[in-house]
Amino acid sequence: MNGADTAWVSMATALVLLMTLPGLALFYGGLVRARSVLSIFMQCFALAAAMSLLWLLAGYSIAFGDVGGVWGGLSRLGMIGVTADSLRGTLPEILFFAFQMTFAVITPALILGAFVERVNFWWVFTFSAVWMLLVYAPVAHWIWGAGFLSDGGIFGDKGTRDFAGGIVVHETAALAALLLAVMIGPRRNRHTPPHNPGMVAIGAGLLWVGWFGFNGGSELAADGTAAMAITATHLSAAAASLSWMFWERIKFGRASLVGIVTGAIAGLASVTPASGYVSPLQAVIIGTVAGILCQESVLIVRERLKLDDSLDVFAVHGVGGIFGTIMVAVYGAASFTAQFGALIIVGLYTIALTWGIARAVALVFPMRVDKESETNGLDISTHGERAYDLNS
Repeated sequence: MNGADTAWVSMATALVLLMTLPGLALFYGGLVRARSVLSIFMQCFALAAAMSLLWLLAGYSIAFGDVGGVWGGLSRLGMIGVTADSLRGTLPEILFFAFQMTFAVITPALILGAFVERVNFWWVFTFSAVWMLLVYAPVAHWIWGAGFLSDGGIFGDKGTRDFAGGIVVHETAALAALLLAVMIGPRRNRHTPPHNPGMVAIGAGLLWVGWFGFNGGSELAADGTAAMAITATHLSAAAASLSWMFWERIKFGRASLVGIVTGAIAGLASVTPASGYVSPLQAVIIGTVAGILCQESVLIVRERLKLDDSLDVFAVHGVGGIFGTIMVAVYGAASFTAQFGALIIVGLYTIALTWGIARAVALVFPMRVDKESETNGLDISTHGERAYDLNS
């Protein structure tokens, strides 16, 4: 065991959990109407708890067991037999388990932004649990767990490169989000503004800081690559926030707070798969392009396709993650065949399984709340609570 590596990854684990609780909860919560903000908090907290337990029971074993190329098997079921002295590389295996658990928490939580203010809580809770085990965990094994897309797999000695989750996290969550937005349908009133932009900014700030653990921790060591990943992460976010701001000013004559913080998230998502392979200047290029690319993608999804991916999960996380995955090949860290091949395979698998799981869970719980519940807001209608005495 290496003490420095252990200390750093312990800190990174806390930072990644901070991204969901409270980062994502505040970011998404501020973007919805005041009468549904608590429903976002409830979904984030419930998923954080459920995914953690499911990761212990089976998710970790599926993703990082040692059976073969398609799935990891059940040798780590419940972490039975793993002790404080068990090692994975230079880390205690239980710490590696905990770090990867925080990724399993945030990935299904990202999907929540696609169907806010109209989804049945028990449907999304059940769907997320099954989806994490059947979609996220196998894909993590394919790329990070020595599966068939990694080195020595179907793409040869040099397999797919995804440093911290452009494919495993962002592509899977974003494609699922887009498909579910179509399946559930648009909000009855999709043009209400965010009820609390200040809350959005606070959430985005927590996500930005937490992302240092997300990307820097993925090196699984306290070394120069981890430091470079953290630096690249910050610079990409900075460049994307400014390019989003200036592009917004050019197109609309003003720059918004919600816009600049959304640009930062686009930069963070885009650099994620490349963060351990690029220089600071290369990260700035990724972020600068991402700020404009993701903003245009938002307009395409909303205005041209007329899809109510309510909080722009696909346009920001999906387009950003896919762009960053391709940039890994552009900068020479992987082959285009391995990067595009993985995007296609994971994309088709995610869409097929997401549709099947969503339909199966809908046989037990309806996907969507009724009209009255949506009008009154999910806080009161679903949870019997209210965030504010007077709300929008």
